[in-house]
Amino acid sequence: MIKFTKMHGLGNDYVYIYCTNCDLVTENISSLARFISNRHFGIGSDGLILISDSDVADFKMRMFNSDGTEAEMCGNGIRCVGKFVYDKYLTTKENITVETLAGIKNLKLNVRNGKVKTVTVDMGEPILEAEKIPVISDNNMVQGMKLTAEDRDFYVDCVSMGNPHAITRVENLENFDIEKYGPILENDKHFPSKANIEFIEVINRENVKMRVWERGSGETFACGTGACSVAVSCILNGLTENKINVQLLGGNLQIEWNENDKHIYMTGPAETVFEGEFEYDNN
Repeated sequence: MIKFTKMHGLGNDYVYIYCTNCDLVTENISSLARFISNRHFGIGSDGLILISDSDVADFKMRMFNSDGTEAEMCGNGIRCVGKFVYDKYLTTKENITVETLAGIKNLKLNVRNGKVKTVTVDMGEPILEAEKIPVISDNNMVQGMKLTAEDRDFYVDCVSMGNPHAITRVENLENFDIEKYGPILENDKHFPSKANIEFIEVINRENVKMRVWERGSGETFACGTGACSVAVSCILNGLTENKINVQLLGGNLQIEWNENDKHIYMTGPAETVFEGEFEYDNN
């Protein structure tokens, strides 16, 4: 039997497994992620996150989308990792490090009555070089690149927070047909590793609305790395201040681009939904 915890950050939900014996779950990890994520025949989630010990940080996380593909980072997911390890007494520290495929991230756990309520994550510096994002472009920094999907053009800014993002402004975000345009843009030829697509509407200099089409998962209620990328795009275009609220379907994230160290800081909630165990035949 494999024990799991269902958690979410602003409705971006994942199944978390602490790997005391990772061999139980890593042999056919892609098929396990698809099985777990299925909302009709599995537990139901946007993906799977494995937590284990690390040789270079306090803990290590691996994140898998609902289609079984592994992603470099997940902003909402890593906040829940912080809550998981503290609430389950795997650490007593309120400042921890987590190893990811996008590097080691520093987390500040905001504890209330012995439980983690919110987490502030030092997301590091945004990556703006096209080759490193990656995005195919003649320009080193990609701002306002024209992409065409079906019957309309989109102008995107590209940013990586360890995973690739393309941000575009649209009108009437609430009624925007994300199911139509999201998958086309995700798989656009300019994105060799595909991309997460953020559709945004700037409300004022402190507030931005966002919907996200996540690479490998479709539309989700929130995306932490996406919110960070949106803040970068808006600040570079002079649309907002350096500290903003990003309003997602699942709630708000506070994003700050620090002028001193050039790092992005993300603060938001982490919630435990339920726990259980399941049998999985990895053959």
